[in-house]
Amino acid sequence: MTPQEIERIRLHPDFIQLVRRKQKLYWSLTLAMLLIYYGFVLLVAFSPSTLGQSLSGGVTTVGMLVGVAIVLLAFALTGFYVYRANHVIDPLNEKLKQECAQ
Repeated sequence: MTPQEIERIRLHPDFIQLVRRKQKLYWSLTLAMLLIYYGFVLLVAFSPSTLGQSLSGGVTTVGMLVGVAIVLLAFALTGFYVYRANHVIDPLNEKLKQECAQ
């Protein structure tokens, strides 16, 4: 590719939209996971007794439930990412490739 073609793609409105959507998706999911994880770490640091409480008098504690919830949230965020990438990012990428191939 010539520098002129690269510049034409870089200034294309669909490319700009693609970059913005990807960045918004990446940063929002990263921020969500960081908040979840560091919220858990802060809970462990400042209120360990909360996580050690039994749920119903048995051996299962609140901390175990919270840990499972964090893993499930990570899977849910991954699923959301895949959904958005397949239904928003990839079609826009294909459209851009079609227009720039002409």
